[in-house]
Amino acid sequence: MAAEVTKKSDYLVEVHDLKEYFPVKTGLLKTIPLKAVDGVSFNIGAGETLGLVGESGCGKTTVGRTLLRLYKPTGGEFYFDGQLVTDSNIKPLRKQMQMVFQDPYSSLNPRMTVEDIIGEPLDIHHLYSGRGERHDKIMHLMELVGLNAEHATRYAHEFSGGQRQRIGIARALAVNPKFIVCDEPVSALDVSIQAQVINMFEDIQEKLGVAYLFIAHDLLVVHHISKRIAVMYLGRLVEVADADELNEHPVHPYTLSLLSAVPVPDPETARKSKRIILQGDVPSPLHMPSGCPFRTRCRYATDRCREAMPGLTDRGSGHMVACWNK
Repeated sequence: MAAEVTKKSDYLVEVHDLKEYFPVKTGLLKTIPLKAVDGVSFNIGAGETLGLVGESGCGKTTVGRTLLRLYKPTGGEFYFDGQLVTDSNIKPLRKQMQMVFQDPYSSLNPRMTVEDIIGEPLDIHHLYSGRGERHDKIMHLMELVGLNAEHATRYAHEFSGGQRQRIGIARALAVNPKFIVCDEPVSALDVSIQAQVINMFEDIQEKLGVAYLFIAHDLLVVHHISKRIAVMYLGRLVEVADADELNEHPVHPYTLSLLSAVPVPDPETARKSKRIILQGDVPSPLHMPSGCPFRTRCRYATDRCREAMPGLTDRGSGHMVACWNK
């Protein structure tokens, strides 16, 4: 068994050059790699929220699932609290890393009561000494996420989407994790319920000091909850910055396009703002363009963009951008 690798770190989560390739059959004996995540690096401090945004299919969810070893990574390193995460040590680390899934309808077992759903992580990790302590912990978790004690004996199908997501959040919190991957946790909910759930995430973070990787495609939601935001396009990070800095001074052409599509509540400002429409379709991750993956849709693309993928460079105050021409 390989020795555990640890290092001193200022961050709870450190990801270096993460890759996740899925083999896709193209013939009888031939496969080609689908590069869902291709060299992603970022870090998250204790109690911090990093928002991860991008359009559907860019690899956001794959990043979260790969970190928690739901997918085996093709390459790269992931350090959690200074410890290198591997297949051999992921099981004890699961108590400290949890996930809230996008769809509250399919992520809960329909045959289990709410009490058993929330109590399952407690059972697996043996986190109570008797049935009374188990029950008390479950009641405390339900109260934390805004569920009533009488909900404990009901089944998931008896609840609304927002309540089901609260059950999923309580289940994730059962093992008292330090880090939670939130995989589009509000995208399947009504807008009126989204705000309640987002505020609950913030309250929980304030009380428990948990760190989030908050994955979403809605920039308004991400800007509200995140300290920093990372923008992803076709398996790569193209811009990472403080949330306010990214919102006020975006640099990458893709980020500029995303922000131009965010609805503006003031009609006068909305009339003056100009929507940036991207030309062409998103390339297939099976047949990625050479160099920068965004160059086929970018108005600033040059020959240099075709030759090599730009790395993330610091444009000041930790504002990282991957672009040759901006």
